[in-house]
Amino acid sequence: MVLLGLWQLRRLDEKREIKATVEARQSQPAGDIERVVPAGASVGDDAVGAVEHRSVTATGTYADDDTFVVENRTFNGASGAWVLTPLVLDDGRAVVVNRGFLGFDRDGAIVPPSAPEGAVSVDGVLLTSERRGRFGPTDPSSGRLAVLARVDLERVADQVDYEVLPAYLQRVTSDPDEVTAEGAPELVPLGLPEPSEGPHLSYAVQWFTFTTIAVVGYALLLRRVARDEARELAGREADAAVDRELEAMLDAEA
Repeated sequence: MVLLGLWQLRRLDEKREIKATVEARQSQPAGDIERVVPAGASVGDDAVGAVEHRSVTATGTYADDDTFVVENRTFNGASGAWVLTPLVLDDGRAVVVNRGFLGFDRDGAIVPPSAPEGAVSVDGVLLTSERRGRFGPTDPSSGRLAVLARVDLERVADQVDYEVLPAYLQRVTSDPDEVTAEGAPELVPLGLPEPSEGPHLSYAVQWFTFTTIAVVGYALLLRRVARDEARELAGREADAAVDRELEAMLDAEA
């Protein structure tokens, strides 16, 4: 339990370092995405990870036909999906833009709204491509997918005919803004990620509390056992003394 408590404290330090890094990057002035994302970088490169959470601006034209959704996402307690569309930049490359969260419509379906037409300027934060962990669904390796399990930029690049940047843009604001059709669910921008320290401090306190209870409780248990044994020994000695007295009385009468 002590080791588990110390492990939680180490995880807390890691989360605090990550939180400080994210906040420092987000506090930097927004830069043009074509300058911030290193030229020639690929998904998973350290150079891409070094600019994650940077605030950037991208201007281009949405490739609305290549819109896809990432399902099984939540926002403020609601279930739905992310709507993502590649934004083709002036140099012909594209950055995948997470346009926002979309809830289910009245029929229980996710129907992505059309992206704004013409030139669009998007302000947001850079995030790295998502990867499948040890568990979770796997997307088919071929075919054109309208629904993905995660924001897998390599998989997106396989189904479009232009180069895709190795980081995607999570929209905060855009000009022109998204338009919601009457009666349709609103497409809500996710905004800036808010890193958290997590519950590691409270977990560490719990483990150390359990340790204290175990140590103190074991000491009290040993004390009680010793006291009970002492009482039992004293009782046996008292019984033995009574037996000796009875034997002495019987001997005297004989």
